[in-house]
Amino acid sequence: MADLESPKRALRQKAEATTSCPKQPLSDGQYITGFNIVQGSEWKTCEDFIVPQLIELLTPLLNSRTSISALEIGPGPKSLLGYLPNNLKKKVKKYTAFEPQATYCFELEEWLCPPSKTESPLPCLEFPPAIHPIPFVPQDDVGSGTSADTRYKDEKYDIVLFCHSMYGMTPKRNFIEQALKMLVEQPQGGLVVVFHRDGALNLDGLACHRTASFPTGVVRVADDDKVLDDFTPFIAGFTMQDVDVDQAIRADWRQKCRALGRREEAHPNHLSFSAPNVMATFTQHATALPELAAQVPLVMGRGKVKNWEAQSHIPAAIVKPTNIRQVQQCVRWALKHRVGLTVIGGGHSGHCLLPNVVSVDMSAFNKVRVIAPGEEAPEYQFGPDSGHLVIAEAGCKTGDIVHKTTEMGIMVPLGARPSVGAGSWLQGGIGHQSRLRGLACDAIIGAVVVSIKSGQVFRLGSVPTQHCPADAVHPENEADLLWLIKGAGTSFAIVVSVVFTSYEAPTYSIQNWVIPLNNNHEARLKLSEFDELVARKLPNNCSADAYLFWDASQLHLGVAVLKYSITGFTHPTLTSTSIEAIWGPGEDPKIVDGVGLFETEMYMSALHGGHGGGKTSTFKRCLFLKNIGEANIANRLIAAFETRPTPFCYLHLEQGGGAVSDVGDGTAFGCRDWHFACIITGVWPRNQDGTETAQSTVQWVYDIAGDLLSLSRGAYCADLGPDPRDAVLASKAFGGFKLHLAHFKHSLDPHNVLPYASPIPKPPKKLIILVTGESGAGKDYCAGVWTSTLTRCADNGLTARVLSISEETKREYAEATGADLSRLLQDRAYKEQHRPMLTTFFKDQVWERPSLPEEHLLNVVFRAADVDVLIITGMRDEAPVATFAHVVPHSRLLEVRVRASEQTRQIRRGYHGDDSDGDDNKDSNNSESTALDSCPSFVFDNDATGNEAADKFAEKYLLPYLQTDLQRLVNLVPVVRGFPRAGFDFRHVLGIAQQPGGLALCTSLFQTHFTGDWAKIQAVVGCEAGGFVYASPLALRVDVPVVLIREAGKLPPPNFSATKFPSLISSVVSNKSKEKRMEMERGVVPRGASVVVVDDVLSTGATLCAVLELLGEAGIEAEDITVMVVAEFPVHDGRNMLRRCGFGKVNVQSLLVFGGD
Repeated sequence: MADLESPKRALRQKAEATTSCPKQPLSDGQYITGFNIVQGSEWKTCEDFIVPQLIELLTPLLNSRTSISALEIGPGPKSLLGYLPNNLKKKVKKYTAFEPQATYCFELEEWLCPPSKTESPLPCLEFPPAIHPIPFVPQDDVGSGTSADTRYKDEKYDIVLFCHSMYGMTPKRNFIEQALKMLVEQPQGGLVVVFHRDGALNLDGLACHRTASFPTGVVRVADDDKVLDDFTPFIAGFTMQDVDVDQAIRADWRQKCRALGRREEAHPNHLSFSAPNVMATFTQHATALPELAAQVPLVMGRGKVKNWEAQSHIPAAIVKPTNIRQVQQCVRWALKHRVGLTVIGGGHSGHCLLPNVVSVDMSAFNKVRVIAPGEEAPEYQFGPDSGHLVIAEAGCKTGDIVHKTTEMGIMVPLGARPSVGAGSWLQGGIGHQSRLRGLACDAIIGAVVVSIKSGQVFRLGSVPTQHCPADAVHPENEADLLWLIKGAGTSFAIVVSVVFTSYEAPTYSIQNWVIPLNNNHEARLKLSEFDELVARKLPNNCSADAYLFWDASQLHLGVAVLKYSITGFTHPTLTSTSIEAIWGPGEDPKIVDGVGLFETEMYMSALHGGHGGGKTSTFKRCLFLKNIGEANIANRLIAAFETRPTPFCYLHLEQGGGAVSDVGDGTAFGCRDWHFACIITGVWPRNQDGTETAQSTVQWVYDIAGDLLSLSRGAYCADLGPDPRDAVLASKAFGGFKLHLAHFKHSLDPHNVLPYASPIPKPPKKLIILVTGESGAGKDYCAGVWTSTLTRCADNGLTARVLSISEETKREYAEATGADLSRLLQDRAYKEQHRPMLTTFFKDQVWERPSLPEEHLLNVVFRAADVDVLIITGMRDEAPVATFAHVVPHSRLLEVRVRASEQTRQIRRGYHGDDSDGDDNKDSNNSESTALDSCPSFVFDNDATGNEAADKFAEKYLLPYLQTDLQRLVNLVPVVRGFPRAGFDFRHVLGIAQQPGGLALCTSLFQTHFTGDWAKIQAVVGCEAGGFVYASPLALRVDVPVVLIREAGKLPPPNFSATKFPSLISSVVSNKSKEKRMEMERGVVPRGASVVVVDDVLSTGATLCAVLELLGEAGIEAEDITVMVVAEFPVHDGRNMLRRCGFGKVNVQSLLVFGGD
């Protein structure tokens, strides 16, 4: 799809070539008409990109201030700020605009100051909006005595917003600098925000605070002569003075537009043009680049960047540190001036250079060293076969390491492309040796990195002393940081060097087959043969890669089978698998070493005559697949070629399994359960970089990836970047580690020094409400009411959203069966028709993937990562809080069970089709018949009509979890680093009681958060020792006795006794911790009493299990017990422990929730 720059160039060239008639600028009417055509068709860009970006940018700014002032430049007839959520736009107290079009000035003022009965889009302005009908120009360009002159000198703003591109502003840097002068002063400072569509935004060395892009924006213009006659002059920027010439040139312009515009099936009467949009934000630090340039050498031009996309970007600067101290200076400069950085390793990444961002070129760190046994202290871990360590600096390429290690007779399992750099090793590294030796990141045993939180140099794992900087230190979180470097390393530090373990170098025998495919049926058959008869039968010292590619007017299947041997080959051979019996003789086998292997790659030597030599450009995304011979996967792989934009595009299926799957959680690379890495590769001639052909090919790659995503086992994170089209792939790129990575990113890069690396998801919200109950109880209805109530009543402008977890199953079912997803989601009768198949499908999927319910929950949670409260309907699981709390350990999980009488539910199911609840729970375990096996956080009886009861319920029971008192309590919990041993962060919950007001606050919160009736409670039970601290003041406040549970021998008989297994802390302190006996006096609490058990912490649940066992012996039923703890650590799965021990009916409440240990 041609972008708007294409018709602009073509229209201007056509006018120049056709006539010498003078041009004239557009009249106000012509400009407005053209502007309205473009802006009207760009509403989706505003809705999907501009407004969300503004919300994300302004939320922290607005939350830190009671009010803000705003200046908009070129807003048109409406202010962008008027589209913000109410809680944000209400803080805009002063508004100024420069809008040179007089008509728009009038419309803008009328919009902001409507008739008295209509609320203004900016309802809290303290003064009338100041709207100036003049252009915004730099102060040096302002003529003496103009009205704008004095305003420029005096007025200051919290935000200056360039709304609709910087058309006609040249040089653009001058306009940004003028806006920077108009920001409020430090310490708070302000923001200049630019949204721009008109080509590259080159600002001559200004360093942006943040940047983002929206490459999928589209402008659609009606294919109508009159509309095109209004559109084309606006795009060209002029009309012709002579009327006859103008009419003639417009006819030519219409013809040119129709030739360039795309006619989409969904919009048959329109011409579509690509309109990518970018956002750049600047603070008063934007001009600070000379400070960095004085410390670190600058690179002229683009440096040695290979990627075509990166080459098209104009960075603020490229700096090339030559020593670690200069890397530290880059980080400290970024921290000081609040800007983000990119890092250039091998130069393969499309986001190693970004517009107006400073890039750190690590190419000076290009040494490879091999450490033989005996050269270092014996405590270092040497390679299991070779006895060597390999130290590779971050500027090395894969080929550099392979050449060096091959000379030494050793190897490191790296990727298959010689020119890729550290980004590949740190984020996976899939290669020919992966089935036998694992991924490249699996071989990393140490690293030297620069912290992006502090600028310190860290030494991680096994790093030989002579190759480690003298000032490098072992950080307290060393184990975590090394784990992150092994699989997600580009996002958490700037890596200077890594230490690999190595293996004895093998010899490789490789043989290729190329099989022409006459039709799709034959293609499916051959792909199935390859999967089932070849690949699955190979031992781990062999691998088989497949290529699907188009050549000579038909589809081909290329297969490369590789065998590696330490002892070598006496003659070219493969395996005992009778491949020739299936496909006949292949090409002659070749025997090569690690260096020669690069040249035998089918991609380099066979496809389309070989892709080496820089003749083509490529764009890739990679998904992980299993069972590629199955019809639903094979059909999609083959169908991909029906829409290929160039004949050079291909799919590479690189075999995995073996050692790739055996690593477990030893690295941060979370996608292990796959047979093939499907590398979707778009290829075009290099001389077409930046053209519509390149853009279409990139979109083809994303389309095929999206088509395969639901059938995949994950996506390869090494390819992904800040392109918003990568977000959906990133949701499946980190496996079960997604949540951990989100929180590590938040803690290790709090200032977003590396915001553009692999897109780590944001940490999810703190409150997740699971709505359960029988069909017809009104769960969806209640969820909607509660969302509105929480959004309305919370005093900090929080956001809330409702999502259904059952949609995840429906999406996968639709992908696998071809069912209509929209009807599954919206058509109750259609859903009922498919319900038996849906249920069977879900059960089959869970049998194959036992972690599927957890995956579905995480998918829903991260789909709503931008909200504070997530309400989830459609739960199919009994005891969902106990089942899933450990999956989202940093969030508070609540279950609200909605009940209604049978009569009410029948009426709703019969007469209110819109209250279908969307949960597919008729055949699930989550019904009243089994509800007694677990205790929800709350029960809401929903027999009444209207919103009132649901609204009051949310205010009374849900809203308290969002108020500030709980955050005050969090702030009273000290964090003790390195206790009880190195690598742990100890939350000193008992420390609350040692701070002024802490015990009183905690006691008050216990009393107000209790979901039962204190009048029915007959005792508060406290367990030694933490429980004593908090149980006693609570018992005093509610005026009931306190019951003490102590270690055996400390209470007089007669007693009840129970075994207590070691707590988490006891186990960490000593591996020799033994079980203990806990005792409670007989008769201190009457049989059948209702009690509240109070303790400081719920972790593994070991202590509470003993306490509940004692209460059971005393005749207290589980339904009559409520457990209240100060702090819960869900990662240790304590609720599930209680449930497994038979205490699922006990109501468990916690004031605070902490992730981690």
